[in-house]
Amino acid sequence: RSVSQVPVAEGKSVQQTVELLARRLEALGADKQGTFGVDCETYHTAAALGTQGQTGKLMYVMHNSEYPLSCFALFENGPCLVADANFDTLMVKLKGFFQNAKANKIESRGTRYQYCDFLVKLGTVTMGPSARGISVEVEYCPCVIANDCWNLLMEFMQSFMGSHAPGIPSVFGSKHDSAYSPGDTMVQYMELFNKIRKQQQVPVAGIR
Repeated sequence: RSVSQVPVAEGKSVQQTVELLARRLEALGADKQGTFGVDCETYHTAAALGTQGQTGKLMYVMHNSEYPLSCFALFENGPCLVADANFDTLMVKLKGFFQNAKANKIESRGTRYQYCDFLVKLGTVTMGPSARGISVEVEYCPCVIANDCWNLLMEFMQSFMGSHAPGIPSVFGSKHDSAYSPGDTMVQYMELFNKIRKQQQVPVAGIR
């Protein structure tokens, strides 16, 4: 799977750009297959831990509607823990160690499309009430070895994303010929969300 950001088309809003991509997919022959959602909450190490001379770490707790019984906990540049859905309850009990940065919740929601062996998810990325960007997740369903199907995946993405089709995700570099996992998708979403958060520090025209 590849998860990437598509810039907002010139003179258009986030929603209009998502609709434009949807029309291109439907023109190819893709069918709507319901909806999806990925969300991410940020936790930082409590102040008491930071007094031991260590810099505070951020942890991201994420959910994906494709895996409704799982919860993903990721450290930046660190491991990805896959737990069951009760992990959220555990985080409440760990509030002495990890504190929820509530204002930082970010999510992507949108429509799933099926085209032959490809699954495409077009999402609107939101923080609070406002749309902040566009995510595109593309999966080639028959294959779990990234290196075996990247060229095919790229060719398909170019057919509706044009010059905005992404390069090889950084997470692929560590996989080589090993099997791709759901955690790899969540790492890509984490990187995308962090990129969008940083972009919001500078006002962007045309995003409503």
